[in-house]
Amino acid sequence: MIIKLDEKSNLANYLQLMNQIKEKIFTGELNVNDQLPSIRVLAKDLNIAIITVKRAYDELEREGYIESRQGKGNFVKKLQLEKLKEMKLKETKFELKSIIDNAIQIGLTNQELLELIHELLED
Repeated sequence: MIIKLDEKSNLANYLQLMNQIKEKIFTGELNVNDQLPSIRVLAKDLNIAIITVKRAYDELEREGYIESRQGKGNFVKKLQLEKLKEMKLKETKFELKSIIDNAIQIGLTNQELLELIHELLED
């Protein structure tokens, strides 16, 4: 499993880690019962604090993406596809709302925002 954190990103490392693991679940790179790297190993590989990986794993477990098995590690949990889509849609709406709020703060019109979205979709 390849994870790369962007040091220039405004997104916290634990959120980047969570998003990449979720993406790997959605794309099928990670399947049900696949074991995730241990917290210590992943922290070392990414050169980040153990607590950062632990926070990401704890959040992923809370959201129902993974499960912790005592003494064995963390594993991808079996989820219903519709529930996954619903959860991802909720996250996307939240992120889009934040982006729209930022656009309004800098004075973008609805038309300018839509043009920006279309431009990004074409890339």
